[in-house]
Amino acid sequence: MAASFLQRLSDVLACHDAPAETIFELATLLDQLIALGPLPCPGSGETLSRWRALYQVAGHDLALTKLYEGHTDALAIMAELGVTPDTPDDARWAMWAAEPPQARVQISAQASHYHDDQARLNGTKAWCSGAPMVTHALMTVWHEDRQRLAAVALDQEGVTVTDRGWQAIGMQATASVEVGFSDAHATLIGGFDAYIARPGFWQGGAGIAACWLGGAHALARTLQAGAASRQDDPLMMAHLGHVDVALQTGLIALRDAAAVIDAHPDREARTLALRTRAIIEHSVEQIIAHCGRALGAGPFCRDRHFAHMMADLPVYLRQSHAERDLSALGKLCDDASSGWSL
Repeated sequence: MAASFLQRLSDVLACHDAPAETIFELATLLDQLIALGPLPCPGSGETLSRWRALYQVAGHDLALTKLYEGHTDALAIMAELGVTPDTPDDARWAMWAAEPPQARVQISAQASHYHDDQARLNGTKAWCSGAPMVTHALMTVWHEDRQRLAAVALDQEGVTVTDRGWQAIGMQATASVEVGFSDAHATLIGGFDAYIARPGFWQGGAGIAACWLGGAHALARTLQAGAASRQDDPLMMAHLGHVDVALQTGLIALRDAAAVIDAHPDREARTLALRTRAIIEHSVEQIIAHCGRALGAGPFCRDRHFAHMMADLPVYLRQSHAERDLSALGKLCDDASSGWSL
């Protein structure tokens, strides 16, 4: 991905000086990002370029990043599975894969006159980011007890976007509500378990951490600006030092992970992704804490961008499964795969 793409991306973001407050403001911004063209797929040799774009958007608006990452993830998944969607270039895609036990969508019928990849869907999908304004969704669905992927046009009868399921103040603009499906038409993508079986599943999972760190970078820049006139304050300098170390640790982890993914695009990347996400989760938590302690109440109350980041970032960060992910990582740390040698 040429440097000119990142510059054009920067130019688009520079025209919007504050995070969006509503899903419909986000729609306008997302359209402008989509018009720039697709991001490289994970494992394509340009994984770091992909993550740099997500990192850059995240530093501007985390709600926008959530929708942009979902759009680009859906396109990357379909490309990896050899599918070219028959949709307009300006289609807004979402990737909905949350699977709480009380909200699953089932493949309920496949009419005999359909092709094998056509199906009807029934059920409720939870935490559908961007639902009021995206045009298409790639989503996990179930055939009895096995998972599949389905592509769904959302402007059809049988799809109902509700106002249920999202009460958070953080990431509120994403409108991550529940969507109901009643005999809705869908196209099945890939085979059973294709979503989690492909190499890109964990490669993309590592890329989410670039979004988290991009938001933390914005907080760090606010601290850096606030510290510029207080270099004689040792406590302020100590907080800034902590933030610098945390941010650099996260950046190194992302660069290393991208290099490994591009060197081995077909290798299963679960261990790498879990480590990278854990490193960056810890870094982001440190940055949130030190920025808040160093700057006090002022920017929480008077700096709209900072206040948005402080509300949005902890919610976004909970895409990590915390100790459950660390437990899964611990089980992978046997003598053969730990990679603890210097």
